[in-house]
Amino acid sequence: MGGVSNEASLNDVQQPITDAPAEVRQIIERVLQAEKDKLYMKNPRHINDDILAIVKEAVP
Repeated sequence: MGGVSNEASLNDVQQPITDAPAEVRQIIERVLQAEKDKLYMKNPRHINDDILAIVKEAVP
């Protein structure tokens, strides 16, 4: 019974991503991948620099 509300909540959270323009979804996907790449690190560093570089590449 709790699964339905959890599923609805997940859909609510994902809606802005799924409704976003393709360019925005691409930025989100690249940022998420950059974060995943840092997960293995004991002391992840420079994620903000990575995110800034992704946004600068995407925005002319």
